[in-house]
Amino acid sequence: MIRLYIIGLAILIIAILANGIIGKLGLKSWYGFIELLSKDGSSAFSKLNILDYLWLFIAYPLTLGFGYWLGEKVSNLMLN
Repeated sequence: MIRLYIIGLAILIIAILANGIIGKLGLKSWYGFIELLSKDGSSAFSKLNILDYLWLFIAYPLTLGFGYWLGEKVSNLMLN
């Protein structure tokens, strides 16, 4: 149970940092994209640029995967 908590915490910290950096770079976060979807419906997809798509569908999942990997490493160090 502690292992899962450490992994979840690592993913959360990485996600918060990633969203902060992406906001500074002017790319859409999932929050911004969902807001755009709720406001504009399916036409929101045409308002994203290629970098937004690359971030949302490739880089962000990889970033969260890195958070999992990091949490796994930390939990192994702490619990073994």
